[in-house]
Amino acid sequence: MGLIKIGVAAVLIYCLLIACLYVFQRRILFVPGLLPPDRLEAGVSDMREIDLSSADGLRLRSWYRGAADNRPTIVYFQGNAGSIAGRGFKARAFIDRGYGVLLVGYRGYGGNPGAPSEAGLILDGRAALDFLQAEGVSAKDTVLYGESLGSGVAVALAMQNSATAQSSAGRDSPLGALVLEAPFTSVIEIAAARYWFVPVRYLLKDPFDSLSRIAGLRSPLLILHGQRDAVIAVEHGRRLYDAAPEPKRFQLFEEGRHSDLFDHGAADVVTGFLETVWDSSHPRLAPKPAP
Repeated sequence: MGLIKIGVAAVLIYCLLIACLYVFQRRILFVPGLLPPDRLEAGVSDMREIDLSSADGLRLRSWYRGAADNRPTIVYFQGNAGSIAGRGFKARAFIDRGYGVLLVGYRGYGGNPGAPSEAGLILDGRAALDFLQAEGVSAKDTVLYGESLGSGVAVALAMQNSATAQSSAGRDSPLGALVLEAPFTSVIEIAAARYWFVPVRYLLKDPFDSLSRIAGLRSPLLILHGQRDAVIAVEHGRRLYDAAPEPKRFQLFEEGRHSDLFDHGAADVVTGFLETVWDSSHPRLAPKPAP
């Protein structure tokens, strides 16, 4: 009788654990900085604060600096934690080289209204692209840059653009390029590895399945990954690279971890890649195998 009670108690505890993980999964996945970001403290006082208008009626505080010398504009999608303020040093590296930068403020992040979700963040990204279009920045002069969780947003938007460009029979242009920093194949695979004792595939609300999407990409791709990344293993980046069509490049940082690739020269790699892409009206990149 005692063993039966222990078994019943164990089942109840397991069910309670699953219920808690299901209810609080978005608090685990999304860890927003709640304070409004400050451009001066972030080192980008020359960027202007703008409001992006999402399709579901949110006004999202973001930062923008237009491009100089006919260079492309980088639309930056941050990772799951903090706010755009923590990405000021990356924006600075690109602005100082003449690139335009739009740091996208997600819903629920940095004092913005709303609550984050996969569908919601994709709407936020769509609002960013609509803003650039209104500013006169064409799709072919737009670069999507996704960092960690933001890679899932960037891939989803790039696929939407590729599908639209293909269906328009050449009337619409594909995006200029896609850059992914420390990307994952899908949040499902990350969660399933960490919570192996839970049926994650049946419970996850925000799968961010980049692996199933990226085969339809019609823009040049650059993937950056650190060999010593303990948050998202480098195998995720390699598998995305293998699944994507040409033209594409994979840059491995032997000493790089998850959040320090700019300490290892990532900004130079990105700008060198973009200079190659934009030379002679976007030539195709020479295939370069992943290391």
